[in-house]
Amino acid sequence: MRNKKVAVTGGLGFIGSHLVERLCQENEVVIVDNETTGSIKNIKHLDFSNISLDLGDITEIDLVNSFEGCDYVFHHAAMASVPASVADPIQCNLVNITGTLKVLLAARDSGVKKVVFASSAAVYGDNTNLPLSESTPLKPVSPYALSKAVGEMYCQLFADIYELPTIALRYFNVFGPRQDPNSQYASVIPHFISRILKGERPVIFGDGEQSRDFIYVKHIVEANLRACLSDFTGAYNIATGKRTTINQLVPVINQTLGRNMDPIYNEPRAGDIKHSLADVSKSEVLNFKPSINFADELGETVQWFVKNSCR
Repeated sequence: MRNKKVAVTGGLGFIGSHLVERLCQENEVVIVDNETTGSIKNIKHLDFSNISLDLGDITEIDLVNSFEGCDYVFHHAAMASVPASVADPIQCNLVNITGTLKVLLAARDSGVKKVVFASSAAVYGDNTNLPLSESTPLKPVSPYALSKAVGEMYCQLFADIYELPTIALRYFNVFGPRQDPNSQYASVIPHFISRILKGERPVIFGDGEQSRDFIYVKHIVEANLRACLSDFTGAYNIATGKRTTINQLVPVINQTLGRNMDPIYNEPRAGDIKHSLADVSKSEVLNFKPSINFADELGETVQWFVKNSCR
């Protein structure tokens, strides 16, 4: 993609900032972010000549003005934590459902060509019929998961009723540089890296045999670009189709850091699912089939944390 104007909601966040980093090289990028979980430090290394900031909450600011002249919108702004959504379902509903509706309305009214919606594998819930395909019935088990399922439905509704092309990307477990390890609800990989770097034992909720389909953030960026420029709509799994247990992460991170920290096991968290694995055959129509070297990608992530002293 080049010579376009695009908006990235949540563009100061973990995934959003990587998307901005790629897009701003050859396009004009508008970032919409309220800095709740995102940070300007995530893009401080970029050339701002092609970047403009519209700081504010998607539920409050004038998104039509934000999206003026934009060809595409990448919607990543969200309450992106299962435990946080369980603790505050009303706020989750406001940000993830009402916020998504406002993004879609503004995109429609601004003449945007397509909206790419960041959804989640959480919409499948604790479904044991693995691998999970896009035809698998949705079974959300947390307010976060429910909000993403509703967001997908709104995307399809706007495509059907208002002829606004939309595509929903169901991310599985994304990891990579710039994930926040200091959040109360930090994702497992940055949590493990941060604690081991500090000489502390990583905390595993449950027995550690729960498994995830981990995907590196650079592949997520590539999937967004391919989905945006395609003629396809609907929902697509964005994952590797490979499963890793939480217990398997600890020795790899220990080895990379030259440490030997045994994990602490705590009670499982409410709303967390046991296993997750994607059927990625449908996403191949997007010409998206990432080459995966999990150990190397995890190593790159660890080295970023070491270099940036996220301790």
